[in-house]
Amino acid sequence: MFNLCRLLDFESTASKMSHSGDREEGTTASKRSLLEGTAASKRSLLEGTTASKRKRRRVHQERPDSPVPSCQSEKDEHTMGRPIDFREGDLSSEQGVRPERPDSLVPCCVSMKSGHSMGLPEYFRKGEQGVHQERSDSPVPSCVPMKSNHTMERPVSFGEGDLSSHQGRVQHEKSTQMKFQTVLRPHQDIKTKLGLKYQHLSEGHQGKRTLVKDIYTDLYITEGGSGWINEEHEVRQIEMAFKRENTQETTIKSNDIFKPVSQQQWDNTKLRGLRNLTKGIAGIGKTVTVQKVILDWAEGEANQDIDFMFPLPFRDLNLIKGQYSLMQLLSLYFPELKEIDSIEDDETKTVFILDGLDEYRLHLDFKNNQKCYDVTESNSVDVLLTNLIEGNMFPSALLWITTRPAAANQIPPECVDQVTEIRGFNEAQKDEYLRKKITNPNLANNIIKHIKSSRTLHIMCHIPVFCWISATVLEMMLKQEEKDEIPNTLIQMYSQFILIQTSVKNKYNKATETNPKEPSQTDKEMILKLSKLAFQQLQKGNLIFYEEDLRECGIDVTEASGYSALCTEIFIEECGLYHKKVFSFVHLSLQEFLAAVHALESCLGKEEHVFPPKAVTQSPFHCDDVEDNDDGDDVEVRKPDKLYDLYRRAVDQALISKNGHLDLFLRFLMGLSLKSNQDLLKGLLTQAGSTTQQNMETLKRTEKYLSDKIKKESSPERTINLFHCLNELGANSLVENMQITLRSGILSEAKLQPHQCSALTYLLLMSEDVLEEFDLKRYNRSAEGYQRFLPVVKNCKRALLSSCNLNYESCKTLGLALQTSKCLLKELDISYNHLEDRGVELLCAGLTSPICKIQTLVLARCKLTSKSCETLISALRTPNCLLRDLILSYNHLEDRGVKLLCAGPATPIFNIRTLDLGHCGLTEGCCLYLASVLRSPNSQIKKLELRDNDLKDAGVTQLSTGMEDPNCKLHALGLSGCLVTEEGCASLASALRSNPFNLRELDLSYNYPGDSGVKLLSAGLDNLQWRPEKLSMDHCENDRLKSGPRKYACDLTLDLNTAYTHLSVSEENRNVTFSELQPYPVHTERFDYWNQVLCSEGLTGRCYWEVERNGEVVIAVTYKGISRKGKDDDSRLGYNDKSWSLDFYDNRCFAYHHSKKTSIPDPASSPWPNRVGVYLDWPAGTLSFYSISSDTLSHIHTFHCTFTEPLYPGFWVGSDSSVSLCQVK
Repeated sequence: MFNLCRLLDFESTASKMSHSGDREEGTTASKRSLLEGTAASKRSLLEGTTASKRKRRRVHQERPDSPVPSCQSEKDEHTMGRPIDFREGDLSSEQGVRPERPDSLVPCCVSMKSGHSMGLPEYFRKGEQGVHQERSDSPVPSCVPMKSNHTMERPVSFGEGDLSSHQGRVQHEKSTQMKFQTVLRPHQDIKTKLGLKYQHLSEGHQGKRTLVKDIYTDLYITEGGSGWINEEHEVRQIEMAFKRENTQETTIKSNDIFKPVSQQQWDNTKLRGLRNLTKGIAGIGKTVTVQKVILDWAEGEANQDIDFMFPLPFRDLNLIKGQYSLMQLLSLYFPELKEIDSIEDDETKTVFILDGLDEYRLHLDFKNNQKCYDVTESNSVDVLLTNLIEGNMFPSALLWITTRPAAANQIPPECVDQVTEIRGFNEAQKDEYLRKKITNPNLANNIIKHIKSSRTLHIMCHIPVFCWISATVLEMMLKQEEKDEIPNTLIQMYSQFILIQTSVKNKYNKATETNPKEPSQTDKEMILKLSKLAFQQLQKGNLIFYEEDLRECGIDVTEASGYSALCTEIFIEECGLYHKKVFSFVHLSLQEFLAAVHALESCLGKEEHVFPPKAVTQSPFHCDDVEDNDDGDDVEVRKPDKLYDLYRRAVDQALISKNGHLDLFLRFLMGLSLKSNQDLLKGLLTQAGSTTQQNMETLKRTEKYLSDKIKKESSPERTINLFHCLNELGANSLVENMQITLRSGILSEAKLQPHQCSALTYLLLMSEDVLEEFDLKRYNRSAEGYQRFLPVVKNCKRALLSSCNLNYESCKTLGLALQTSKCLLKELDISYNHLEDRGVELLCAGLTSPICKIQTLVLARCKLTSKSCETLISALRTPNCLLRDLILSYNHLEDRGVKLLCAGPATPIFNIRTLDLGHCGLTEGCCLYLASVLRSPNSQIKKLELRDNDLKDAGVTQLSTGMEDPNCKLHALGLSGCLVTEEGCASLASALRSNPFNLRELDLSYNYPGDSGVKLLSAGLDNLQWRPEKLSMDHCENDRLKSGPRKYACDLTLDLNTAYTHLSVSEENRNVTFSELQPYPVHTERFDYWNQVLCSEGLTGRCYWEVERNGEVVIAVTYKGISRKGKDDDSRLGYNDKSWSLDFYDNRCFAYHHSKKTSIPDPASSPWPNRVGVYLDWPAGTLSFYSISSDTLSHIHTFHCTFTEPLYPGFWVGSDSSVSLCQVK
């Protein structure tokens, strides 16, 4: 089928030409009249053109790489009639009178979800002459039909078989022209229809409409996001976006939304049409952006290479029951398509726009829905949608889905090629909008200054609709002669907004003037009904609702339309036989505020609970009259308090929400508990009738309940919201105490309780500064405290979380942080935690986000297997992945893991610069895969670390074949402790002679190269081309050719001068036993209280030793400076910052450092073996303990830190116990 826009010379030219003259108010009517009146003349013109002697052939056009179009008309402008300009200023004043709306199926306006469909802010223009939106930097249209020598009939040639070929061509061209003429009418009618439908926006009150082109400007659209469920409330998401506004990101113009931005997306478009998922919080402008893109296409301004655009809003699809084929479904919206059998072919460029996924009330079951490939086969709407999104139907069509972030995970990742996000206003746009909205310059300056003085208002004004609300309220209040207190909080702003809009509504409807602070009884009843609607729909998670929902709350639809500044009405008249109205509050936060008003008024006025007891999770406060006392041990009986019971139940409900959808509602409810805020709505709310003392008692109980929940709540995000609730109550003691601790400088020494960790997290997240580094180990806290700190990683560039007792569940929070809007985290060290493969899988859900900025990922000793390699490679395949340094050492990856990392001709590992696979259980078998990566011209690996793997000479020889290739870019190679002899050294020397230009560091320590190997490599030092900066061949003895850590065995002896007087040292100072008092002389280094003894040798480098224990003992290492006197922790092994220990007592095992205790799980075969191995890698900062049974080493625990002094092995020996230093074989 033909791409119509490429064949119609007159259409593209007409859409670009315009007559002079300014746009008048009446041009909309003129435009509608002209659009409806000229379609026939266009069709006539087309028929005359296509019937001419010069018949056109279809030229298939790929999307150009260049912004300059590949096809431009070469016809002279006089070869056809002058096109009628239907955009502006070309009709007489008589024609400019706005006609009444015709009785058609075209809706009068668009989505109430977006900023302009419900009294929302004007998307102002950049410049004074209206919106000028360019698809590219070139002034040439992106797709103008071209007439060339191929557009007319080719002459008959007399070669082989040319006659039959010519006849076939003629027949094909006749068939093509018939199809072309069949499609023309619906194509142009649909364009006309969409142009009429989307040219206006609702503005403020019912009936007020504004031309899109008069008010729209491109919003800030970026590449980024993922399908992960964000457990933060959208207000928190906009706060994070505000904090990171100045970061550099890939921005996308709205009309370029169908263009691939990466090579992988270009490759995907060869197989199917581009699938784009656009995210954005409520009210940020998703639907308005969709409207503008459609309007520009319909009016010939952009995307003219597209034949059809089919907008299918999810709010409409909710109304369609029964079964339809996809063509029948499209015909409901576009009856013009009934003239066409099918538009499904590779030559027709079609776009499906599915706007508002979060508004769809059915479940898209991609897993279980039946597969359907026939566009004429009838199915339910949800089945049609899943198959359309999967590409089973219309595989070549382009697809654009918009949604709020919480619903994005419904779309499988494999069905999305590009994720974009709409961010709303930036700082400059906010100021510009307010100056355009408020024409008085002085007043505008005062309003801008006030908004910036309030952090909450300043942040919220990133949302266009809230910017409009703020401008409306502040302008009205500052103009009043009697000045009221200017709003500084959301509660104050929305309270004033409701009262002002009610007053404006009465004035607009010429009703009796009322005092804005005292709404009439009719207005009060309507607002409370709307509040009930807000609460009920919030409970269901609905942002849109229908007539039946209003009727359930006793709201007359006609009457509700008068309050359109609060609840905007959209007439869905086009949806086939469905003539229903759809409603939404102007913004989700206003719905949440009104829901809180309903909850409070139900309790005060009707003494009803909106949260029934059975809906509340069990808690120690379940009974109204029972509450914990301050000690938390006993309970005391109190008088029933209906308000306290409401607040308690609301808190419980909010805490069990998975995505935090009640968080802001709860904050509003807590804020409305204050009398000062209730006074703002005294005309709406029933007075409590309680004394000041009773009110204070209620607030005190509520504060205590929130504080107790903070101590017990496990979800970091829910806990942060509880701090916001305390802030609404003005109860900030927890936060203030933490601020005092911060200022005191003793935070690192303080023992923080979990709730204190939450308070510190709240402070760090609320700070406007981005942390350069966040080191979790700085804070002395419990394992639960670690979990509560995790959200802070969103607010830092470098997060050090190693050795923090994190597990795979922690990775969910971290993965969420990585895909948070504008997260700046570039380096994440999560090593020495028990993440396991499932943890990496959760973490990679964040790494796959296009907005993830992680460049360095450290996963050393996280109990990973080869399965994690498969997961990581999948994440690395994400377009625009920035990960360059990957540390996987001390994991059990084996050769299979390396094969997964390196497999394939275009493996993502090519983009990695540093790859650390030290101590991963590798053998010579993995070197074949590594060599193939090194010799690839696409490989960027500069540093490869393979220490402590049994590669042997065969593996090094294989690796050398990659190093000698000219494509190898390796700068540093670590082969320490890899069982290399002179044979392997000879292979390395040969590779360096062949390719001496790049390698600058080579580590062959702890091998046995022999004299010949040393000579071969040392000779390279004289090579002028190979100038190694570091060649390490230390500790190269014959006994290094052992597998595992035993190659680092060292000899130790006990130091008698340190032994406690009840410890007997024997067997050439290699055995110690608790005994009677020994006649040791007085010595300054002797322990005088604890049963301890140290060894004589101070260790650095890599060292390994084994001990045989009997009874209760402590195996430790310490700096020489540990105290020897007294019973304080300063002299006790493992209880200070100078020593590290593994303790065995009561058949249990514990690790200690600086008094921090780590419980070690019991072995599968109890009890613990008596033989223990200790491996110190001083340069790497690791101290590992192993249990030894049947000559097999099993890892127990590893300390990870930066050692600054030599370490001395030491022991504590209990009564009837002993320790022996063993000879390592």
